[in-house]
Amino acid sequence: MANVDAVKDAIENLTAVEYIELQHWLEEKDSAEQPIDYQLKADLDSGKIDDLLNQAIADHEAGRTKPL
Repeated sequence: MANVDAVKDAIENLTAVEYIELQHWLEEKDSAEQPIDYQLKADLDSGKIDDLLNQAIADHEAGRTKPL
């Protein structure tokens, strides 16, 4: 937790320009594709999870699902 506190302290001491720069960097980092995104896309493209998707659709159409 000390690292988090140190980061918070450092952020508090940023200039306005540095703070905006940090915000932009965090937004880019949050929106960047993660390794799991690449794996999911590869699995979808290869048909690896088609059976699971089809089963989920069939279950929903048969009324075996409920709203979240």
